[in-house]
Amino acid sequence: MAKRDYYEILGVNRNATEEEIKKAYRKLAHKYHPDVNPGNQEAEARFKEISEAYSILGDRKKKANYDQFSHADFKSNFDPFRAYTRSGAGFQGFDFSGFDFKRGPGNFGDLGDIFGDIFGKSQKRKPSRGKDLNYTMEIDFEEAVKGITNQMSMQRLSPCPDCQGSGVRPGSGKHSCPDCGGSGQTRAGQGFLSITQACRRCGGTGQVIGDPCQKCRGEGRVRKSERISVKVPGGVDTGANLRLAGKGDAGNNGRAPGDLYISIKVRPHPLFTRKGEDIYLELPVTITEAALGAKISVPTIDGPTTMTIPSGTQGGQKLRLQKKGVPKLKGKGRGDQYVIVKIVPPKKLSRRSRELLEEFEKINPDNPRAGLF
Repeated sequence: MAKRDYYEILGVNRNATEEEIKKAYRKLAHKYHPDVNPGNQEAEARFKEISEAYSILGDRKKKANYDQFSHADFKSNFDPFRAYTRSGAGFQGFDFSGFDFKRGPGNFGDLGDIFGDIFGKSQKRKPSRGKDLNYTMEIDFEEAVKGITNQMSMQRLSPCPDCQGSGVRPGSGKHSCPDCGGSGQTRAGQGFLSITQACRRCGGTGQVIGDPCQKCRGEGRVRKSERISVKVPGGVDTGANLRLAGKGDAGNNGRAPGDLYISIKVRPHPLFTRKGEDIYLELPVTITEAALGAKISVPTIDGPTTMTIPSGTQGGQKLRLQKKGVPKLKGKGRGDQYVIVKIVPPKKLSRRSRELLEEFEKINPDNPRAGLF
């Protein structure tokens, strides 16, 4: 009897993605697995067929070769059951020595992951650290530019002062987990594939608490309010994140604490705006200052400074004050401050002022709109 097309076996079309192929195999492998169907020869044959199909379609190079030729011309030496011996208790003695579960699907890496997802991970669970915490800190524009050290109040889980974070009542101790014998692992399943997984009772640590601390009820941590000092470097902007290592929630039963992440939000300034490392300021100037030129006082983040307005300055013209911007977070130096000129005519004119302006217009008949029409 001719073998069926591999795509047909997995129930996917030839344009299926790697994820779709893997998902189809995962579903079918769970359904027809020999441990799920003990003594069912039809399921055994179906599982063998499914595994053979995935060994080809789950490997990019083998799949490319398979797609190039017809199914009949493609020769596969795959036999996932050649290392099994049949017994009344199911499939036993599978030899994994020929497979590399850390590499790609051609070496059964994905199959190892899939079996782990279906029947439980085989590795010992690592003790979990404490939870990371996230806070938002609002600071002024000047504080963001120059930097500041702020005091912040927060609540977090801290190590229990009575048991020092161990979760054990003072004078008592931990003992070996009776379910896993202190290994932190238990074995699930039998026959064809036996999977080791983290012990549920001790969480993979291999130890359990006999007499828990009364204050923290064996968790090793309690919630309390703290004030911490946060150093904000000069040059930060809205959206910047500061990480304070070990300032998150304490881990339970003496495990490592998480981190504290502080998101910066900069309050707007009434005069200054920021673009990258440069500061912008819109500066009102009179008609005579723009026309004749002048030396005027200009506000900067460091305080007032004197700036020269060249004669003939136009409205919207951009003048630069070097190194009056924001310090660079990475590297040395500062950005610049750009002054945008805004020419402001007088709101009220005296009779004499009007006469002088009319006379000025007669002497200087240049039309700035010439050439627009």
